[in-house]
Amino acid sequence: MSDPLSPSFSVIPGAQVQATTSGREEDVIRVVEAAYRLHGEGATVNPDSYFLTFPDRPSSRIIALPASVRGDVDVHGIKWISSFPENVEAGIPRASAVLILNDTRTGYPFACLESSIISAARTAASAALAATELSRARGGDRPTRVGFFGTGLIARYIHRYLVASGMAFTALGVHDVSPVHAEAFKGYLRRTEGGEITVHDKAEDLVRSSDLIVFATVAGEPHVSDPSWFHHNPLVLHISLRDVSTDVVLASHNVTDDVEHCMKANTSLHLTEQRVGNRDFVAGTLFDVLTGALTCPADRPVVFSPFGLGVLDLAVARFVHGEVARGGALHTVPDFFSDLKRYG
Repeated sequence: MSDPLSPSFSVIPGAQVQATTSGREEDVIRVVEAAYRLHGEGATVNPDSYFLTFPDRPSSRIIALPASVRGDVDVHGIKWISSFPENVEAGIPRASAVLILNDTRTGYPFACLESSIISAARTAASAALAATELSRARGGDRPTRVGFFGTGLIARYIHRYLVASGMAFTALGVHDVSPVHAEAFKGYLRRTEGGEITVHDKAEDLVRSSDLIVFATVAGEPHVSDPSWFHHNPLVLHISLRDVSTDVVLASHNVTDDVEHCMKANTSLHLTEQRVGNRDFVAGTLFDVLTGALTCPADRPVVFSPFGLGVLDLAVARFVHGEVARGGALHTVPDFFSDLKRYG
C-alpha cells in the first residue's frame, strides 16, 4: 500500500501463486527459513490457531491462523483454511484456503490470496529445511531412502521441495490406507524420480525400509505405536502431528517449530505431555538447530513435529504478493474501500 489515504485491494488467484512459486522452491525455502529466524528472535506474533468444528461432521474443520511478522516481511494477516476429507472421494482436494494481508501502518487489508498452494508450499519448505538442517545437526549424510506415509497434495509438495533442496533418493517407499491413492502417487514419483519405487502394503515395512519418513496423513489419533519399527534411527518428518504414539515420542529425539503451539489439540506431543506431566521429551526447536544451539543424536530416531505457524504463511504470501506486484500483474479491485471520508 503506497498511500494509506487511498488504500487499494488486490486478489491473487491460485494460478498466479503457482506460477510465482513453481521452479522457485529454493527461494521459498529461504523465505521460510528467514521467517523461522524472525520467530525465534521474537519478531513475530503468532496467537493460537482457532478451530471451527462441526458436530455433524467431526472429521471436518476450518482453522483461522492470525499472525504478524516484522523485519523485512512487515505484514499482519490471517489464513482461513478448511479441511474436509470427504472432498477427496468427490474428486476435489481436501483442503482449501484464502489468506488476507494487512498493512502494518493502517491495518487495512490490501490483498487476498488463494492459499492452499501457499499452505502446501510453506509446509513443504519447512519440511525440506528441517530435513536438511536436522541431517546436518546429526553430523551424518543426507538420507537416500525416503518413505511417504500418506499420498495427498502435501506429500507431493514435500517430495518436490526435498528434491529442490538437493536430496537424491535411491529408494522411495509409499504407503496409504487407499491402495488406489498409493498407486497414483507411485505414478507421480515414476514421472519425476529415477530410484526404485515400492508400494508397501504394511506400514511397518515402509517405516523399517526408510531413512527419512514423511507422515502426511489426516490421522486424528496415533496409529503407529511400536518404537521397535524405528530402531534404525531414521529422520521423521511428522507433518500431520498425530500419527505416532507416545511410546514412539518418548523413544525419540523430538524437535518442533514452536513448543507451546505443539502442546495442544491432542497432537502426539500434547498426548505425551499429558501422559508424563512435563515437556522434557522435547529437545528444542528448529530455530535452535538453525542457530547451532541444538545438535541431534545419530543413535536415536529424530522426529520433527511442526504445528504449522501462521507466520510462515504470511512470509510466503508476502513474497508472492511482492513478486506479482513487481511484474505489474496485480488484479486490483476498484473501489473496494468506497467510503473513506469520516464525515462524508
